Amino acid sequence: MEITHLGHSCVLIEVADQRILIDPGTFSDVAGQHDLTAVLVTHRHPDHVDPETLPGLLADNPDAQVWFDAGTVEPLAEAHGGRARPLTSGEPVRLGGVTVTPVGEQHALIHEYTPRITNTGLVVSAEGEPTVFHPGDALDAEPGPVDILCVPVNAPWAKIAETIAFVRRIAPQRVVPIHDGLLNHRGRGIYLPHIAANGAEGGIEVLDLRGRGRTTV
Repeated sequence: MEITHLGHSCVLIEVADQRILIDPGTFSDVAGQHDLTAVLVTHRHPDHVDPETLPGLLADNPDAQVWFDAGTVEPLAEAHGGRARPLTSGEPVRLGGVTVTPVGEQHALIHEYTPRITNTGLVVSAEGEPTVFHPGDALDAEPGPVDILCVPVNAPWAKIAETIAFVRRIAPQRVVPIHDGLLNHRGRGIYLPHIAANGAEGGIEVLDLRGRGRTTV
């Protein structure tokens, strides 16, 4: 399996001859991405799906399956040109030898004056490969056993204590920092050591992919 962090919450997972792109939002660089098997979106916030760049991405990948959180399909119908199908929590999507299992239902609470929207986390698994969980913007889903957790680092809704509790509850072998588009390198230098030191008893490995390109896991 190879994972590439393409900025903020966007990751490309290459496994079992499939190229799966998750959450190509406004803080992400997906220019030049071709031969994608699928494009998946956890929820409709623009930092997870950019309605301006999405049509070009899908035009460059005419054979890619397109799966969106159910609450995102209709609001972004013009941008995806009717190609997106809704994800349903607990109903797996098969992509060749890869299974993508949607989990969870709601976005994390931002504050009481902002209505909560839907959010669907994604568990990516293939025989003989690590299991990866991308939660979107929520910390309450139950993905089952996970080897690699894509952990949101910073957001208007996020609190480091809740992030650490989330990592400890999921108990992955390693974490990949995502949702970091609002942080410069100094800010990340505060968050990531907190997660590394406190995400498990004795610490947890943080696989920081920002600026590193494709990495085999």
